[in-house]
Order: sequence, then structure tokens, then C-alpha cells
Amino acid sequence: MTGTHADAQEVVQDTFLRALERPPADTAQPWRPWLTRVAVNLCKDRLRRRKTRGYVGPWLPAPVELPDTHDVEVPSAARYERLESASFAFLLALERLTPQQRAVLILRDVLDHSVAETAGTLGISESNVKVTLHRAQKALARAEAEEGEYRTQRLTEQGHAAQLAMLQRFMLALSLGDVDGMRACVSDDVRLHTDGGGEFFASKKMVRGREKVINFLIRVVRGELPTRFAIVELNGGPAIVSEFGPRKDRYAERVVTRIELGPDGLISAYDSILATPKLEHLFDSPG
Repeated sequence: MTGTHADAQEVVQDTFLRALERPPADTAQPWRPWLTRVAVNLCKDRLRRRKTRGYVGPWLPAPVELPDTHDVEVPSAARYERLESASFAFLLALERLTPQQRAVLILRDVLDHSVAETAGTLGISESNVKVTLHRAQKALARAEAEEGEYRTQRLTEQGHAAQLAMLQRFMLALSLGDVDGMRACVSDDVRLHTDGGGEFFASKKMVRGREKVINFLIRVVRGELPTRFAIVELNGGPAIVSEFGPRKDRYAERVVTRIELGPDGLISAYDSILATPKLEHLFDSPG
């Protein structure tokens, strides 16, 4: 719900701290509804604070390690099942929703709570739940329609393999400074987002167009090769984790990169996540 691993971890910790310090009045009743209510309210508070403070540059979801999902059978009745609920496209689309819409959508469509359970958790009427869910689903549909040209919602096995191959090909060309090789990988209208969280050098706006994107990336890499380079599965798709040696001028030493392919098979979206709070759980974990 928060879109970042660090925030989610803190919400879990704060929820259990609340349970220890200020438990519900009737501890004989099941704890799950109470814990869910506390966690959801803490998430909503964080989302409101994030909006109030603002965010420097594009906001991208934190990368999350998931099992392979490109060949998972998806129940036809489920709009957003648990595996897809952590996909990059879904988390981006959630940013279009208000905290209340996000809470209702996740409780109903992801966690499969009933209307009555959702109403009880959020302290609203059942009719309000239904109206809010309808508006949230419409907002997500609009987001999909607007970004559908260059972002995929779910990868097939074939699409996953193509995305991985293109990601490897492009990153090799970038590391070698092979501009022609990079041009051959990206579409004319490619869009680049870099999330530095105000901490590292990054574009504060979306960069659009083949030549602008290539020039920006060459400037950022500056001919430096990463000391660690790994292909991983994040948010239901392939990504590359890069680690550089000490760098100056606010250039990030840790980067996670992912792409989307357009209908022509070329890169239509290029996303780099640099912000430390969004990457700590990947680099600090064992192995």
C-alpha cells in the first residue's frame, strides 16, 4: 500500500508496537480486524504526509523480490491478485488514487475482504465502500489506458524472455559507450524516469525521446563500469542491479534498472531507482 519496502516495514513495526502499548479494549476478540485497521490507518497517514511534503523528481515504486510470475495461471475472476499487486505497473497506478481509494481497493481486490469487513476496518458505510471501490477501479483503468502504450501490466513467458534479452543487450551497449547499439534498442518515443529521491543526481522530470534518453544515460554512466552487476527478478519482471565504486558529484553508487518493451519490441520505458531507502533491503540482505 505504501509503495516502498522501508515504509511497509515501519508500518508493521508501528502496528505491533501499538498492539503492545495500546491494545484493543476487548483482547478476547480476534486481533486480525484490529491489526488491519491500525496498519491501514498508519499507511494512510504516511501517504498523506508524502503528498504534503512533496517528492523530488519522479516517484517510482520500490523494487520487490517476487517469485516468477510470468507463467502463473491467473484466476479469471481476480482483477488484481496477490502476485500482481506488487507489479511495477500496479504500484505506479496506485499513485493515482487517494489514500482512502487505495485502502479500499487493496482490502477488496487484493486481500479479498468482504464489503462488510472493509467497511468495519475503515469505519465507513458499506455503500461508501462500493462507491469508493468503483471510483478506484475507474482511476486505475484510466491509468492503464494512458500508459498502456509503453507499459505492460503482466508479462507472458515469451514477453519476459524478450524483455530480459533486450535489457541485457541495452545495458551492455551502455557500459561500452556504444551509442549506435543503444539506438538500436530503444523506440523513438522512449520515456525515462529516474528516482533519486532528491539524494542523487537524477532528472527531476521525465526524459522523452531516443536521443535525449541516450545522452542523459551516457552522462550519468560517464564510462564507469559497475563493480557488481546482477540480473534479478523484481516486481514480476527482470531487472539489473548495479553497484559502482566510490563516485563523486552526487552520482549514485547503487542502481536498479528495469525496462518495458513496446509493440515493436523496442524499449519504450526505462526506469532507474537510486533512492537509498528504496534499495537498502536489496543490498543489505544476505547474499
